[in-house]
Parts: sequence; C-alpha cells; structure tokens
Amino acid sequence: MIHSHKTTILSFLFITSLLFLNACGNDQFFVEPAEEQNHEYEVILNNVNSEEHDFRVVRIVDNLQHPWAVAQLPDGRFLITERAGQLILVDGDQTQSVQGLPEIESQGQGGLLDVVLHPDYETNGWIYFTYSSPDGNNTSTTLARAQLDNLGLTNLDVLYTQNPSHNPGRHYGSRIAFPGDGTVLFTIGERGLNQPAQDLNDPTGSTIRLNDDGSIPSDNPFVNRSDALPEIYSYGHRNPQGMTIHPETGTTWQHEHGPRGGDALNIIRPGANYGWPDATYGRNYGINTRIGIEPHEDPDITNPITYWVPTSIAPSGMAFYIGDSFPNWNGNLFIGALGQQHLRRIVIENEEVVHQEVLLDQEIGRIRDVRTGPDGFIYILTDHSNGGLYRIEAID
Repeated sequence: MIHSHKTTILSFLFITSLLFLNACGNDQFFVEPAEEQNHEYEVILNNVNSEEHDFRVVRIVDNLQHPWAVAQLPDGRFLITERAGQLILVDGDQTQSVQGLPEIESQGQGGLLDVVLHPDYETNGWIYFTYSSPDGNNTSTTLARAQLDNLGLTNLDVLYTQNPSHNPGRHYGSRIAFPGDGTVLFTIGERGLNQPAQDLNDPTGSTIRLNDDGSIPSDNPFVNRSDALPEIYSYGHRNPQGMTIHPETGTTWQHEHGPRGGDALNIIRPGANYGWPDATYGRNYGINTRIGIEPHEDPDITNPITYWVPTSIAPSGMAFYIGDSFPNWNGNLFIGALGQQHLRRIVIENEEVVHQEVLLDQEIGRIRDVRTGPDGFIYILTDHSNGGLYRIEAID
C-alpha cells in the first residue's frame, strides 16, 4: 500500500575516504558536505517488510523523463541522465538542466545513458558518461568525460566511439565502472545484430577497457593480437546494462539481458567469451526455440554465475551494499528489474548465488539504476515518462 504524506528527513552526509570510493566502482557515492542537510521528502512506502530488514522508501525527486543513471556530487547534489538527452542537476527538490553536452541521437533505446564520477573526482573534477552518438543513419555507443562548471560542462573529451557504428537503435549497453587500477570499463551491447558479439574486430557486444584518459592499457588481453581490437576486455555479450566492482575482491560483476529468458549475471574475466549469440540459456521470441547451445556445453564459453529462466527479469543497474544502515545486507548485491518491476537482493558466497529475495515487487515501477551511498542508504531510479529518484532508508 502506498502512503502519500510528508515527513522531514534529516540526512547526515559525511566524509568518506578516497580508498573507499576506489573500491566501490560505479555503484557508490562519495559525499562530503560538512553540514547537515534538511530536506522534506515524501514517504511513498512506509514500514516495508523484508527477510532481513524493514525499511521505508522516500521520493527525492520526480517528473524525470526516462532517467537512466544517477551520480552524487561531493556536495550532496545529484546528477541524473535522462535518455532523451538531458543532464539534470538535483539540489534538494530543485532541478536544473546542465548545458554543454555533445550531440546525442536519442532514438529507440539510445540517448544519454550512464554517468559516473571519476574515483579522484575531488582532485580532477572528471565526470564520465555514455551516450549514443550519430553517424549518418547509424549510431555508436560513446564514452566521454567533462567537468562541471556551475550549470555547464567544460573540457569535453570524447574518449571512445564504437566503430563501426550500427543500426538499429537498441542494445547500447553503456554501463561504466572504475576497477581502481587507473582504468575505466564500459559496455557496448550487440545492437540487436547478434553475430558481431563474436567478432573481435568489432567492439559491438563487448566490455571495453581503457586507461582513464582513453588510451589502451598495455595489459589488455588482446593487445598483442593482430586479429582483435586491443580495447576489448571481454566479448560475447548481448546487452549488459549493469556493472559494478566487488568492494572486497575487486572483481568485476556484470549482468546482461537475454532474449526470452536467459538474463545472466557474470563475473568478467579478461579475454573471456560469454557466448552470445552462439550460446545462451534464453529462447527465441515467439517460437520459443533454442538459440544455439547452452553455455555449459562449450568449455570455451564462460558460464554465468546465475541466470533467469523461463521469464526475463530485464535487469538494469546493480550495486553491492556496504554500509551501517542495513548490517544484514552487507555484501549483498542489488539489481533493478525493468520487466518484472522490482529490486532483487542477491546473497553471494564464494562467487556463488545462494539466495535471492524480491523487494518492492510492482510497487514503484521499472527500476533502471541502483546505487548505494556512504550514508548507508540505497538509491534507485525508475524508468518512466514521470520517473523518479528514490531512497531506501532503514526504520529505527
């Protein structure tokens, strides 16, 4: 049941260490205001019960146009991307558009997509973001960075553009993560074309690894091969829209959309092939027939940690929880579900999924992004024409 009343939420945002941020990849916020912030937010769900903790959900801002990703600045404000091509700055309950974005082609599933702060943001001010850039009738998944100056972006630096570009306008991937070794990872979907995901001379359907300035790391798995692009880190992906770094082990976790079923959760290994479209647990739309083989049938295919069949959850956004507000959730993985409209809590032991719990089932809509903050709360974005940014808070 949804309760629509107002309450004053006192949010104490505190200084966290730079080492903590580096361990968190793209799913953690670094917040460093020195003073208490007092904002009145609407509680939309009160006293929600779950297996380990009871919580409430407050809405920080609404009226967002298909928001895709959220990042929090050190002063506590939020940057939110809208797929239509707007970057929104949220300060309390006030929203303003940030100017200075590059040309963005917002067609189909494309537009302005992920946004993540550099781990050393307080020193260098770099904001990284992905978007679909135009190339005639085609588009490319593109990674860029810029710095924020009041309500404008400056020093725009396009680091990587998918080449060749493709049509149709879907399956852009586009999640960003910082492993903490001076590099940046981001994903490119197979753009609905399937077979390029197995072509090492095409970045389509792969995870890309670059140095944070856009150059290619000398230890990338294919850097010395003439028959492969040196920026490719892993391949055989369909449409990966969630990626994060394990805060203790440093491993890269990623999930991707399957077709009809077959959504998969993977640990990304350098040079690994994840199978698409030759191997999948998903089925063909409509006719429900097999697509190639199943990943476990080929020793050269990296099998997922877990997968969802027969129905897709349509995963998007992902974060490990580390914090004090929900102690029994520490180390758990949280994934948003677009299709099934819930937040999924996943318990992991030794890189194996041992338990799953569905939270907020059909309560707030299509969850596009999930982040955790050093305030101990979980932040989620809903992907609707009237989308919102929400915070999950512990009940004392």
